[in-house]
Amino acid sequence: MKRMHIHVSVDNLPESIQFYSTLFASEPSVLKTDYAKWMLEDPRINFAISKRGAALGLNHLGFQVESAEELAAMNQRLQQLQAEVVAEMDTACCYAKSDKYWVNDPQGIAWETFHTLDSIPVFGSEALKAASNCCVPTPSNPRSGSTCC
Repeated sequence: MKRMHIHVSVDNLPESIQFYSTLFASEPSVLKTDYAKWMLEDPRINFAISKRGAALGLNHLGFQVESAEELAAMNQRLQQLQAEVVAEMDTACCYAKSDKYWVNDPQGIAWETFHTLDSIPVFGSEALKAASNCCVPTPSNPRSGSTCC
């Protein structure tokens, strides 16, 4: 079963945590100094916020899947799109190790499809830190009009 994923970049993390905790009537399931995540069942959503220097607002959308088989099926769907699909296997981002595929919609909004393999104690890898703390790959799609995050 898929879980909708939304990631929003925020300016004031404590204020945003207070807002979303009240909105969702739930405290974050993951809370770090620069990141918070709610794993909600109603609606079934993985909602994350972070303060990592990215442009404020919508960072990316996606689907979290529960198995490697479900991820492979989603990849088959993505391959049918007329868009570049970026694969990232065993990657470290957002305090998790995951296999994932990225694609941008025609407006340039990044969509992540991922299967979480494990949690990790850091936001991401050293390479991620060097890339402006960004998890979203830079698209080669010239229509996107945006850069990473």
